[in-house]
Amino acid sequence: MNKLFNEQDESIAETAKALAHPARVKIIRLLLSKTSCVGGEITAELGLAQSTVSEHLRILKVAGIIVGEIEHPRVCYTLKPSSVNALASFLEQINIKASTAQTDDGLCCPLESPFEQKD
Repeated sequence: MNKLFNEQDESIAETAKALAHPARVKIIRLLLSKTSCVGGEITAELGLAQSTVSEHLRILKVAGIIVGEIEHPRVCYTLKPSSVNALASFLEQINIKASTAQTDDGLCCPLESPFEQKD
C-alpha cells in the first residue's frame, strides 16, 4: 500500500477500477436480476468470447465483488453486495455535496477564475 493513501482509499479505488468496464457493469446487472448465474449464461448474455467473459469474471472475483462456487461441471456466480459498501458511501458523500453545493456548477471553486484577464 502506498503510504500516501489510507487502506479505505485504496479499497475504494480498487473497487471502482474493477467496475470500470461496460462488460463488468453488465455482468453485475445480470447478477442483480438473478440469485445466481452460471458462467455459460453470462457468456451467452454478453455475447463476448468465453475467454473474455472469464477475464471479466476473474477481475470481479479478485475485487471481491462476486463469488464463484464450483458446482461441477459449472461455476455459479453470485454478488457479494457488502464488497461495494465503501465505494457506495463515498459516492453518496459526493452526491450529498453536489446536492447542497452553493455554487451554480456544484464545485467548491468560484465561478470566475482568478487567472482570467478582466477588461
